Amino acid sequence: EYVPLEKKNIDTGAGLERLASVLQNKESNFETDLIFPIIEKAAEMAKVTYHTDANTDVSLKVIGDHARAITVLISDGVLPSNEGRGYVLRRILRRAVRHGRLLGIEGRFLTDLVDVVIDILGSGVPGLIEKHDFIKRVVANEEDRFNQTLAQGLDMLGALINELKEAKATEVPGAEVFKLYDTYGFPWELTEEIAGEAGLTIDMAGFESAMAEQRARARAAREDVDAKVATPDITFLRDENLTDDESATSSEVLMLGEGATRLDSASDGMEVTLIVRTTPFHAEGGGQLGDTGFIVGPMGKMEVHTTKKLPEGTTYHVGTIVEGNLQVGDTVQFEVDTTRRLAMARNHTATHLLHAALKQVLGNHVNQAGSLVMPDRLRFDFTHFSPVTAEELQQITDLVNGEILKAVSLNIQEMSMDEAKKLGAMALFGEKYGDRVRVVTVPDFSIELCGGSHVVNTAVIGTFRILSEGGIGSGVRRIEAVTGEAALQLAQKEQAELREVATLLKTKPEDIVARAQQLVEETKQLEHELAAARKELMSGGLDAVLNTAFDAGEFKAVVADVKAADMDELRSTADMVRDKIGSGIVLLGMAGDDKVNFVCMATKDAVKAGFHAGNIVKATAQAAGGNGGGRPDMAQAGGKNPSALQNALEKGKETILSMVK
Repeated sequence: EYVPLEKKNIDTGAGLERLASVLQNKESNFETDLIFPIIEKAAEMAKVTYHTDANTDVSLKVIGDHARAITVLISDGVLPSNEGRGYVLRRILRRAVRHGRLLGIEGRFLTDLVDVVIDILGSGVPGLIEKHDFIKRVVANEEDRFNQTLAQGLDMLGALINELKEAKATEVPGAEVFKLYDTYGFPWELTEEIAGEAGLTIDMAGFESAMAEQRARARAAREDVDAKVATPDITFLRDENLTDDESATSSEVLMLGEGATRLDSASDGMEVTLIVRTTPFHAEGGGQLGDTGFIVGPMGKMEVHTTKKLPEGTTYHVGTIVEGNLQVGDTVQFEVDTTRRLAMARNHTATHLLHAALKQVLGNHVNQAGSLVMPDRLRFDFTHFSPVTAEELQQITDLVNGEILKAVSLNIQEMSMDEAKKLGAMALFGEKYGDRVRVVTVPDFSIELCGGSHVVNTAVIGTFRILSEGGIGSGVRRIEAVTGEAALQLAQKEQAELREVATLLKTKPEDIVARAQQLVEETKQLEHELAAARKELMSGGLDAVLNTAFDAGEFKAVVADVKAADMDELRSTADMVRDKIGSGIVLLGMAGDDKVNFVCMATKDAVKAGFHAGNIVKATAQAAGGNGGGRPDMAQAGGKNPSALQNALEKGKETILSMVK
């Protein structure tokens, strides 16, 4: 029986987890079978017991909650990034890692918790079980990346907090919060949490100011000559029927402009914008550059540098009057650079094939994050959490070239957005589409919304070659590739280089790998023999170095300048001297043309007695205009003043003696 409430529409907050805590007679949501198995696994990994320490319980709860959220977010298609929902994922993942460190867990651990989460939620959350391996790969990759800088960042923040507390400060400066964020990937919320545990707040206004400065610098760096050209007011054309038609050969000039000023005519040398009633020039958009060519009138000629669209969709041409003059009302002829257009069409269709191939090989989480289609190459940015392997790149290349060799005719249609969605056409996030859209289909392989120019058949592309693959930001990768004539030219260039290398190696092109392997082995052998000879030579000259030995308490110490080819050789010499003295401290320096280098080593018993190689080499290097440091048993440093080598070594000797107890 349902009894109407006296006060209706009041949210009791009795969600699934709270009802579970009541029915399972638990004190909180965290102890229900929806979360507690994750906490138990984390406690087992940390070798701690739940409900024995308040701080431990907080960390276990954070890990349990965050592990569950991380797993489901990734299954829903969210990938770690520095903005938007991806930033939320990165923030909670890194917070979970940090609480794992507080519990004493070293190394990767969240991937094991993903298994537990999927055991709990897999039967109820669509896609979790199918994406199990993918989720673990994303988590492992992000956790490994953060672990690489976490220790260093925590050390820096810890030292900063200690300095601030000694200075009786109550706030972490915004610039320092930003430095941690920018250099070590610390979300400001994580810095705020750690600082709060030490009784400090953070200067949020200062952080936001530093962030704003960085964004301003980034915007300035992105500014280029492709900024939209100013055009006159074109509202007078609103009743005109303006169209784009690649087959058009002539039309009427409706508008000429110089900057924001409308013109009746434009003459030789003027930089202008021009609008015609019907244009065959394809406008810049969807990552594709605008068409170029010539517009020829009865009394003059314009070279079109690019073609663009105004926000409301009107196509306009940007260029220079190179002969005579053009006037509003002139009937003009079009000379589109069709060779350039076809090259871009090849590359544009290839980006669609590449996008589909990436999804097949890497997974459906791959989405386009930007593209640039040029005559000579294509650039395609996509979301992915790790570098693409050589094997995966080969699979992708084979898939694209397979579609090219099939000689598949493209199907290009205009339809409503609803019809396009029903067909499964991919739309680009952030792009604006009208009620009517253009759908480009490569049958049984790719279907996307696109307004760009394309080949009529995949065979026209010729061939597809990937030039490079790399990361351009967190969670975003970039592939650059070539097609058609550019791919052919690349193959010819590589073939010529292969023949040239074969000639240099005095072999045939087909035997070049075997010959190179032979030379590598011979080089390794020669390097080994050279190293042995150098070591023998250095060993023979060690007597002079050992003669500089002096007593540092109960230990022997050697401080000397030596001749060495590089830092490796300097370290090797220091190793030999340390082995010779058996017990003590070694400080060696070498001078080059414009710098000086130092290496300091201390045996284990010397370190136990209070000697610290890092502090010794630091003081030495500072006396030569440099700095450095390192571990108590081994450290190295550099200086900028070679002439100060002897004075620096004297300073090192004084520092060694000052450590004698």
